[in-house]
Amino acid sequence: MAEEKKRSAALNPIKSIAPKLVELTEDVLFGDVWERSELSKRDRSLITIAALIALNRKEQLPYHLALGFENGLSREEIGEIITHIAFYAGWPVSVSAATIAKKIFEERK
Repeated sequence: MAEEKKRSAALNPIKSIAPKLVELTEDVLFGDVWERSELSKRDRSLITIAALIALNRKEQLPYHLALGFENGLSREEIGEIITHIAFYAGWPVSVSAATIAKKIFEERK
């Protein structure tokens, strides 16, 4: 899968430092948690994007924004997530997320 290749490429830089973390990310997080049927992948993307914005996790946000598109989120929905989170987690984190999302949107044209 193309998504697995992207994920592996993103994790390669830390594999020599934390190989078990990479293994758990691939096998447990994406191999099990993301595959559970109780929530759709679209819903999991929505939740993950909101959490990353709220926690100001800018390094992981681009990957998950792109994954959100792959899982069916629209630009408008991502914009709404960013706007909604501003009221709960703060304006600065949402402005930062909007800047990152703009770059991802431009790359996806």
